[in-house]
Amino acid sequence: MVDANVGRTLETMKPNPVWDANSWSDTVAAFSDDTLIIRVWGGDWCDDCRRQLPDFAAAINAADIPNKRVHEYSVEKNADGEKYGPSVKEYGINRIPTVVIEREDEEVARFVETESVPIAVFLAEQLTE
Repeated sequence: MVDANVGRTLETMKPNPVWDANSWSDTVAAFSDDTLIIRVWGGDWCDDCRRQLPDFAAAINAADIPNKRVHEYSVEKNADGEKYGPSVKEYGINRIPTVVIEREDEEVARFVETESVPIAVFLAEQLTE
């Protein structure tokens, strides 16, 4: 799939500078597969995104994932709360943040806003199952 929105575009994806990669080495290691594509839907206006995405960004930075493998999608919402933006319908995005991990154009892991553990931990568990 060709994507014109490759790279870092969300302010909420600026890595948390105090996130400690050494404390999360197993989580970081789960992202070491160089065939993974990471797709992140978020909004700089979104409280959940501002709270959750900086730590996730720090984790993928610690894993040395190149920008070309991280696709960020800025999402907006209508007055009725419906989300809209790049690839929202294609990927069935209803809540943000949502992070989808793909390998060879197939979805292998997904995090949606309301999970009870941090994004990187949740996705690492899915990737290592």
